[in-house]
Amino acid sequence: MALTAITNARVFDGEKTLGVRTVVIDGARIARVGGDAPPDSEIVDGGGATLLPGLIDAHVHSAPGSLALALRFGVTTELEMQGMNTRENRGLITDDDTVADVRSAGFAITPPGGHPSELMPEGFRPKWDLPPVMPLMPFSTTPEEAAAFVPQLLARGSDFIKFMIDDGSVEGHPGLPSLDEATVNAGVAEAKKYGALTVAHALTVEATRMAAEAGIDGVAHVFMDQPHADEIIGLIKDAGMFVIPCISLNASMMGITGSALADDPRVAARLDSKWDRTLRSSYNRYPQGKLDDVYDTVRALDTAGIDVLAGTDVSMPETFFGGLAHGASLHHELQYLVAAGLTPSRALRAATAATARRFRLSDRGRIAEGLRADLLLVDGDPTENISDTLNTRAIWRRGTRLAE
Repeated sequence: MALTAITNARVFDGEKTLGVRTVVIDGARIARVGGDAPPDSEIVDGGGATLLPGLIDAHVHSAPGSLALALRFGVTTELEMQGMNTRENRGLITDDDTVADVRSAGFAITPPGGHPSELMPEGFRPKWDLPPVMPLMPFSTTPEEAAAFVPQLLARGSDFIKFMIDDGSVEGHPGLPSLDEATVNAGVAEAKKYGALTVAHALTVEATRMAAEAGIDGVAHVFMDQPHADEIIGLIKDAGMFVIPCISLNASMMGITGSALADDPRVAARLDSKWDRTLRSSYNRYPQGKLDDVYDTVRALDTAGIDVLAGTDVSMPETFFGGLAHGASLHHELQYLVAAGLTPSRALRAATAATARRFRLSDRGRIAEGLRADLLLVDGDPTENISDTLNTRAIWRRGTRLAE
């Protein structure tokens, strides 16, 4: 296979902008960072552009066609926080360079009738292509049940273990069945025995506190029920947790649609009518929320040195999951992170190196020799103007350039 040399580009390696202008791809891997283009290599002129690692969305729920849509926006990996793409089901995805790669929790530990059941309209049945192996449904109401499900989930191919800590107060369903403290603690303790990564769905301060005290590795949301206080920020920091704020989801929960994003011609050209309609809708379940409070919380997390990761909670092309679309919304999330006070470089890190590190994806998320050639070339300089991430010039997944 011929070498490919991307030349004359500004190179952001996932952590910082490098002082080199050339990156060489050999097959599925990055062969060289810096130096001259090898003789006889295929040249891709990156003049006026920035080369980034392929983006990682740290919080998604897959739908038919969603991995292909994500890749069209330069999202080369999605982390599925509930879904069917466990190791036993994703063999074809792993080798398909026309779709984003994926890692999955399988299904989360939650009580019968607990979150996310309240989000589904009565009688709704998603149109899924059933996988070869149906994932385990780990409904738990006791510490013993939660602990027993952990090794089963891992054996069935879950890449990490997720816990739903949600009483429904933010979704307009107060009193929703929710995991109690003892059950979360038992499940997390069992996961630690296996060295498994743990994440928690937590939309309130109290749920976040429970996750931190249980020793959860990270929360897959930032709370939106109240402004932050120094105490909760300190608790998260002392616990060594990461936070995936999903500001784009919080905005949608507050009734803010993605219409402005859908109007961007760089986005509109890549969405079909159903995803366009979904993006222009919103969850609208917590209109009393304040986006400025979320911004303040995210800024406080970043200032405290807590790892902030970029994720969206994008799901299916249905208006009741509105305000979000695969791929497109990760770019929106980067814009939201900058609006909250992160520098563009820190926002980019949240969608590349930081997420790869925290989710133990040692083969991606950075531009470095020997890593996967998951790359995104964009016109402009997103380290100065974060919106430039949408100026797609070229996308590579494992060194294979996505057809335009």
